[in-house]
Amino acid sequence: MFAMPTPRPCETHPELVKFAYGLPHLAQALARERKVKIVALGSSSTAGADKILPFPPRLEILWRSQKQSFGRMIDIVNRGIGGQEAPEEFSRIESDVIAEAPVMVIWQVGTNAVYRNYNFDQVQATFEAGLDVLAALPLDVVVMDSQYTQAIIGTPDVLKLANQFMPMIADVAASRKVNLFRRFALMKQWVDAGIPLSELDDGAQEHLHTSEWATDCVTQALLGAINDAVARSANTSS
Repeated sequence: MFAMPTPRPCETHPELVKFAYGLPHLAQALARERKVKIVALGSSSTAGADKILPFPPRLEILWRSQKQSFGRMIDIVNRGIGGQEAPEEFSRIESDVIAEAPVMVIWQVGTNAVYRNYNFDQVQATFEAGLDVLAALPLDVVVMDSQYTQAIIGTPDVLKLANQFMPMIADVAASRKVNLFRRFALMKQWVDAGIPLSELDDGAQEHLHTSEWATDCVTQALLGAINDAVARSANTSS
């Protein structure tokens, strides 16, 4: 009888993905409401690709399974559309975010900016405009940057783009005092620690989308960062 291989452990590096700010709207909703709605806005990392369950439904399942979440209806509305970037997503904020009236939005950006070589100024301008629209609403915002896979960093040209877009995303998020989930840095940390880059994508020809293991571990890291920020917000308000 052959022994099953031991699953690779998930290192979520909480110190690396910790949010700079609390999540007061989410914390208040979790304390007072039974039903809590979050919207995930983004591209195929959000929508899902290559038959791998994407992070929004994984996050919903993992979140609901926590002891402190028992009895609550935590719904994560998936508003991902493959191939899009900040310019197209900005145009959907009214219909896909505002109309849902969530307490938090997770906006995943940066992947197609690099992969499809979007105009830098256009991405920055629409990303800034989108965050400004969201800032006027009674909700929390979490920005998620790009995955770290061969399609994003595997050649000098795309790596150069990634090293332009990721700092811009971080700078814009910081200027708006919005939390950034550093997916790119988290996955790079895994590679730096010895995990082969090839294990981080799903094996499709494009080498773009994250593997089953990477998607699951990213989701665990995201929930950890959310839980930490909620706890800090609850302590501040108590």
